Amino acid sequence: MAEGILHTIVRAVEARLERHPADPGLEERAYEAAAARERAGLRSLANALAAPGASIIAECKHASPSAGVLRTPFDPVELAAAYERGGARAISVVTEPDFFGGDPAWIAAVRTAVSLPVLRKDFIVSRRQLLETAALGADAVLLISRILDAGTLKELLALAADLHLEVLLEIFCDEEPAQAVNSGARIIGVNARDLASFAVDLGAVERLGEQLPPGRLRVAESGMRTASDLRRLAGAGYDGFLIGERLVTSNDPAATLRNLLDLPF
Repeated sequence: MAEGILHTIVRAVEARLERHPADPGLEERAYEAAAARERAGLRSLANALAAPGASIIAECKHASPSAGVLRTPFDPVELAAAYERGGARAISVVTEPDFFGGDPAWIAAVRTAVSLPVLRKDFIVSRRQLLETAALGADAVLLISRILDAGTLKELLALAADLHLEVLLEIFCDEEPAQAVNSGARIIGVNARDLASFAVDLGAVERLGEQLPPGRLRVAESGMRTASDLRRLAGAGYDGFLIGERLVTSNDPAATLRNLLDLPF
């Protein structure tokens, strides 16, 4: 996704928030949902990533700005169930509607269908969106460092903790990791896609991973297609791998996942 596309998506998200007022009962529902998840036993993305072996976060993504529609028909519940059978440790659900064809309602549907942690992947820029994420029942949420200033990032991380939402904080392979590192986020994702050229550079992911301090969980994102790619990045210190298009476009996502995991780590 080019930098201009990222800016366009964020502006569209902000405009959508302005057009549709928040439900006055949203905050109460968010905290009630968080308490219910805690009573039932939290599903921890961090624990899934810290477990031995390759931890794959398998993504339910209907479309992307660069590739268009990825799967027809698209059933996120069926796809998530296949991912669980194939050995995924967590499920990512892309919910942005205008550019990725997503639907926030998929969070609850997918979480009901699997026993894995469910990550909401969207363009989160406001407190309200985090409250919505908790109310939807997500276990974790993606935040993108590049679209947040340090103050807003700090505020959102604190609110996420209050809502029992773990955070995967994403940076891109062409940016400095200082803001993400200084935020204290435990899980940091490095996206291999260059925002200017669409190119994927796993080498840059390796190099950036080496700049992250000990004690953080590292997640490689985008561009991984083979078990060798995963083994290469595991060797560079990555604990988990977020994989979308390789799985979404597969005729047999469960088998594709098993093949990706079919190497010693």
